[in-house]
Amino acid sequence: MREWSGKRYWIVGASAGLGRAVAKQISATGATVILSARSEDELNALAEECPGKAEVVPVDVADDESVAKAAEAAGHVDGVVFLAGVYWPQKAQEWNAEQVVKMLDINLTGAARVLGHVIPAMVERDAGHIVLTGSLAGFRGLPGANGYGASKAGIMSMAETLYMDLRKTGIDVQLVNPGFIRTRLTDKNEISMPFIMEPDEAARHFVEHMHDDSFSKSYPRFFSSLFRVSQFLPDFVYYRLFG
Repeated sequence: MREWSGKRYWIVGASAGLGRAVAKQISATGATVILSARSEDELNALAEECPGKAEVVPVDVADDESVAKAAEAAGHVDGVVFLAGVYWPQKAQEWNAEQVVKMLDINLTGAARVLGHVIPAMVERDAGHIVLTGSLAGFRGLPGANGYGASKAGIMSMAETLYMDLRKTGIDVQLVNPGFIRTRLTDKNEISMPFIMEPDEAARHFVEHMHDDSFSKSYPRFFSSLFRVSQFLPDFVYYRLFG
């Protein structure tokens, strides 16, 4: 079991949706949570709702200077949980370069910016906990997921590489791949969303995974199994079924 009491966890992307629910549940473990996102007002409101000690550190993960200032303000952290993300459903026929770049820059490069200020200190003291948020959309290409799917596939690859590099050290690396969660991001979807979860339920699965020592968790279980199996399907079968 993981020891939470007295630990400091930096929750990046905490202002709404899954991030907000995860922050509250981590706070309930006895850890101090450092709440980060762009909206300081939403973070202050969340801090009031957290059952434990909470600190507010606004950040824009798309801005190098903002991330550097936030990392300095956060100070020593025992763990970092990256949940920041943006999403626009988009087919290639409706390509919006600005939106695609933002999805890649915030969802993927934003994580790299944050980790760049966290990993060196963890390596130096040989202790830490890194949790990255992938998605079922990252396993293989999906229709209408330009930008988002690529950003999540990148996060998943980053987590796998970090785990390979750090698995024999004192730094734990974990990856969480949720399915559909009812948030203001998925409200943009016009497609059917099977097995959609409420943020609190999705956060419970997320934080339960953080309690154990395994590397990755994908959920909901049955829905995620379809995506895991899809990796082994021949191309002509996969594109016919999922396209």
